[in-house]
Formats: sequence, structure tokens, C-alpha cells
Amino acid sequence: MNSGGVGKRLTIAPYTLWMSVFVVVPIALVIYYAFTDGHGRLTLENMKSIADYGKTFFMSIKLALFSTAICLLAAYPVAYGISRFEARRQQTTIMLVMLPMWMNFLIRTYAWMTILEGNGLINRLVRAFGGEGFSIINTNGAVVLGMVYNFLPYMILPIYTVLTKIDKSTIEAAQDLGANKASIFRRVLLPMSVPGIISGITMVFVPAVSTFVISKLLGGGKTFLIGDIIENYFLGNTGSVDYNIGAALSLVLMALILISTTVMNHFDKDMGEGGGGIVG
Repeated sequence: MNSGGVGKRLTIAPYTLWMSVFVVVPIALVIYYAFTDGHGRLTLENMKSIADYGKTFFMSIKLALFSTAICLLAAYPVAYGISRFEARRQQTTIMLVMLPMWMNFLIRTYAWMTILEGNGLINRLVRAFGGEGFSIINTNGAVVLGMVYNFLPYMILPIYTVLTKIDKSTIEAAQDLGANKASIFRRVLLPMSVPGIISGITMVFVPAVSTFVISKLLGGGKTFLIGDIIENYFLGNTGSVDYNIGAALSLVLMALILISTTVMNHFDKDMGEGGGGIVG
């Protein structure tokens, strides 16, 4: 008997057990409930009911994409700036970026409620300078703001990691060949940082499209996303609990996330094979 094969199987056994208990079994349960009724009989009615939530799916995807785009536009210059610092200053800055993540997600979101409410910090400052104040809490804008705030570090870190690996001599070579700053960014930095961008987009879009805490607290029930509906079917009032429809919606959401992740991975692969040249 091959002792090396046995040793390898023993090594991966804990991982296999973990994946089976916490990934395979839950997914199997979701699939089971999605295709059965309350009496355990096979049915497609749960999947047909998904059509009733088309607008909610669209709203969830729209806000998630909008939040992801804002995170990308905000994160790239921040990540690039940090990557240009000296090593010690980089570590300090990254720690500051990660510092809010040490606080509980729910507490951070509650904090934004007090900031954005009618008598919150922002409106107090506006009124202090003679303004009339404005209402942003319980709007789509507040939900997007909450997503950007909570998920921005997930965009900054992968882009920063990739940018720090770009050899400065590559940029210097582009400058020697006559490339200006815009050309260096378009022909060198952007293509070489695509893996980090793809990772960041995936890491932001996936939690944003499935969130329910942010929309519930900052949307005030006026912005109802697919995560809110799923949560209501599983944890709502007695009359609204329906594991079967909730599982069907969860299954579709998982498929959506899987498709988006696959598309991003293929895009990343195509960009890697295409490469990027240094053109003046």
C-alpha cells in the first residue's frame, strides 16, 4: 500500500470533513427545500414563484453594481497611493484601512443611522452653517453609502496587493520609452492590476447583492432587497415563514453569484492571456 497516498488522504481529511459539513450539506438542504413543498413532495411551484420577485432581484443587482463601481473608483487611487509609500508607512496605512473592520458590522451600520438621520451629525453641521439640512436616511442613497463604507476595504486590499508587486523598473522603462502618465496608467498599471480589480469586484459585489442588514437599517424598509425577502421567509413572523420559497430564492441567488464569479474569472483569464504592452 502506498504510504504517501495514505498520508495525503489523512492530510486532506479535516478539510474534506469541514467542506462536507459546512458547505455540501447546507447546499443540499437548500436544494431539497427549494424543490419540495411543506409535506416533502417534489414540486416546481417554489421556483415558479421566483418570477414574483423579478423587480427585487433587479434592484438588488443594480444597487450592488452601483456600490461596486463606486468602491472601485474610490479604492484604486487609494490603493495606488498606499503602494507608493515606504514599507513602514504602508503597514500603518493598511492598518488604518482595516481598523473599522475590527468593529462589529451591525454597530458600524447603526453608527451611520445616527449620522444620516434628520437630527444627525451631518444635518447638524449643515444647519450650523445656515443650511436647511436634507434627508438621506431610508433611501437608496443611504443603502449604497452603507454598502460602500462597509465593503470598500475589500476593494482596496486586493488592488493594493497587486500594485505593490509591480516592479518600479517597469514604470521607469515605460517613461524611458516616452510614455506619459496617462499612457503608463492605461498601458502598464491598469492591465497589470486587473487580477486585483477582479478580486475586489467579486469581494464587494457578492456581499452587496445578498445584504439585508444594511437595507433594513439604512433603507428603513423602503429599500427591499432580495436578502430581506429571504431573511423574512426564514426568520420572519410565524405567518410569513416559508422555508421552501426562501430556499428557492436562495438557490437562485447562489446561482447568480456563481455566474458572476465565473464571468469575472474568465475575464481575468482573458486579460492575463492578452497581456499589456508598453506603448509611448
